[in-house]
Amino acid sequence: MSADAAAAPRMSFQLGARLSVMMFLQYAIWGAWLPFLWSFLADHRGMDGGQIGNMFAVGAVGAIIGPFVAGQVADRYFSTERFLGISHILGGLLIFQLAWIESYWMFLVFSLVYGLIYAPTLALTNSLAFHHMPDRDRDFGKVRLWGTFGWIMVGLLMGHWLAFRHTPDGVADELVKAAQVAGKADAFKLSALLGVLMGVYCFTLPHTPPSEGARRNATFEALGEVRYQPLLTLFLLAVPVSCIHQFYFVHTEPFLGDRQLAAPDFFKTLFGAGGGGLMTIGQMSEVFVLALMPLVAKQVSRKALLAAGLVAYALRMFLFAYVDALGLPVMPTLLTGVALHGFCFGCFIFVAFMVVDENTTTDVRASAQNLFNLVIVGIGVIVGSKIAGWIAEWAKEGDLVDYRRLFAVPMWASVVCLVALLVAYPRKVAPRPGLG
Repeated sequence: MSADAAAAPRMSFQLGARLSVMMFLQYAIWGAWLPFLWSFLADHRGMDGGQIGNMFAVGAVGAIIGPFVAGQVADRYFSTERFLGISHILGGLLIFQLAWIESYWMFLVFSLVYGLIYAPTLALTNSLAFHHMPDRDRDFGKVRLWGTFGWIMVGLLMGHWLAFRHTPDGVADELVKAAQVAGKADAFKLSALLGVLMGVYCFTLPHTPPSEGARRNATFEALGEVRYQPLLTLFLLAVPVSCIHQFYFVHTEPFLGDRQLAAPDFFKTLFGAGGGGLMTIGQMSEVFVLALMPLVAKQVSRKALLAAGLVAYALRMFLFAYVDALGLPVMPTLLTGVALHGFCFGCFIFVAFMVVDENTTTDVRASAQNLFNLVIVGIGVIVGSKIAGWIAEWAKEGDLVDYRRLFAVPMWASVVCLVALLVAYPRKVAPRPGLG
């Protein structure tokens, strides 16, 4: 947190706009395809839960490699904006291939290479933004919410594209579903276009040079700082929380898509076809949460915000698991659960990145951000994807998934994480020397 927020200069409109466009494109690239991956591979490519879990897992390997390559390069040798530009152009060319690849092994290899290139850019855009902002508490939420706008726009765009281009009239629901899941290949093409555009744009971003400090390995220096509270507790909790987070992105789109076929036409008109459009309600909620964060972050403790995020995780999975047993209207109840995504992300993951930034020294912040990205988008996603695949197979009854059994697992895991946070996270954090 800024030592004297009132004395910090205001961020210029031009800088805010440039960073906001960066965030918009960064998350639009990801949001174009991620919500559709499970149903595309399961219902169109015919892969089983274990194979699809492998796809999600290898896509996260880049977040593990990132701290030891991308963070070191950005902190020590290479300007961040140039690294981002090259990465996104290469990533756009790679992900375009996923639209037509049918082989399991080929899809797996291309997903792995793409993950190695894309995943480190998530933390580096945060690092670049933090580097140029006068006050992270006041300014980061206003900029980062444009990433959420990007995710919303591509989600709605794909939903309406599927409804317009890939929804035949006058046929059975089974044929409609088959046409829509085949059309989800277009999500990779959209992501590729946005990736190349982002790569070109990155070369126009504010210059963010490598550190002039010592040439020691920045990642190992950042690792040394993780042993301090509250970072130690945060890093340990991040793995199970990321697993819970992954359940949402792996299973929610097909879960909502099945329910939407029987929903009133209003939902299809507003959000398009498939569950991806409906999932954008979570990002709309996220906009609301992130917009309030500059005010809330100065008034509420980090521990309280993180706890609120974990409560939202548990409540969301409860609504998904027990929607039929509650006796409430199905679609409003499910969309309430989706809307809780904003509190899950905003109060836990967003705040966690702020905690990492404000509790590490300036010299290694890009590497520290990448280390946390390793846990959230790397280890947690890999473990969470495999667990989500296994639980999906376990929750099956014939060819159908018992969603009560499926979503009850992350619900109880959220409760355990909440208890651990309340016990282990410090109430007050003593200032450390050397933080700037």
